[in-house]
Amino acid sequence: MTSFPDTPLAVQIAEMIARSDRKGAYIDSAGRADALASITFRQYMETCLYDSQYGYYRSGKAKVGKEGDFYTSSAVGSIMGEMIASYAHQYGQSTGGALSIAEWGAGTGRLSAHVAAACHRLDPKPWFRQLLIENLPSHAEEAARALRGISHTEPPVIISSEQLYSGYVGWMSERPLLLIANELLDAFPVHRVTMHKRKLMELGVAVKPGQGFFYTLMPLTEPKLEDWLSRDGIMLREGQITEVCPGARDWVMQLGALCERGRVMIIDYGHDAAEYAAEHRMKGTLMTYANHQASDSPFNRPGERDITAHVSFDFIRSCADEAGFDVVYFATQKQFLVDQGVFGLLGSHDGADPFGESARRNRAIRQLLLSDGMSESFKVMLLEKRLPL
Repeated sequence: MTSFPDTPLAVQIAEMIARSDRKGAYIDSAGRADALASITFRQYMETCLYDSQYGYYRSGKAKVGKEGDFYTSSAVGSIMGEMIASYAHQYGQSTGGALSIAEWGAGTGRLSAHVAAACHRLDPKPWFRQLLIENLPSHAEEAARALRGISHTEPPVIISSEQLYSGYVGWMSERPLLLIANELLDAFPVHRVTMHKRKLMELGVAVKPGQGFFYTLMPLTEPKLEDWLSRDGIMLREGQITEVCPGARDWVMQLGALCERGRVMIIDYGHDAAEYAAEHRMKGTLMTYANHQASDSPFNRPGERDITAHVSFDFIRSCADEAGFDVVYFATQKQFLVDQGVFGLLGSHDGADPFGESARRNRAIRQLLLSDGMSESFKVMLLEKRLPL
């Protein structure tokens, strides 16, 4: 058993809970309820991921890749980037040729680098420019290295989301925009809610000396949580837990204000409402990752583990409509790859060199198409900004 507190951030969160004026009910095995100082799970998750000093996404090493805690689709060769480039080229031609391509949450920049290289192969003439938005300094540094050596008409711009409003707002609207969000929304802090005695309650987080962090039951801290679930057709069973992500709505609304014309490509693991709250998901979708090991417990070593929740795509669809976007495409990642002609990338080889370029690309394509973790769970949703009447 690990000791508590097990990280500097755990100390900080325990102090935050002690100062909270909110109360949550801890119900013991005998059914007795004890009112304890609590914070919302959303506050807990936001602190774990984004605390300015100890937050997972604000400090330390790169999080993606072999030396990190998880992989993204860009780690499986350049295939995903090539297919996005194919889509970008088609979209750019339909809008007159000049396109801005942005990636929000660009990580180490591998996907943007693959997209840029493929875009140049498709058309060497200057027809696109790139913006990468990435808040983790170590990721931004790796992204800059990843883009070196790729011929850009204009140097690619790498900024943090805070810098967007200090000189780059126009960049988002001067040309038609294709904005890519690859595994971005799953890292937004979520509220966790549950049905308790036929009433929707929120999960809070409390702490006791020697016991560490644990869940409590709280009244809903945002009335819209229940409205959003009802709107999307999610009805929880007794004891069932699910997640709601107001930050995803805020982000979509932000894009609606920034983007005058263009499309947003969301690539993430998630489900429609029926699957998101299906009977087999009684404990919700929350997962944590460290050193490529998954867990459903978010209370171990806060600040040193990634915490994610699957995306509710019906929630995104509703928010997009509110922000002035139409959903023009929604399918599995597998179907997106097929629609963009991924089978045309398969090369013939005689098996004599299993480590040759053709064999490696074929394996990468098979992994993206057949891997249970990516082919069906990952979805691609395309939003298009409505033109003003």
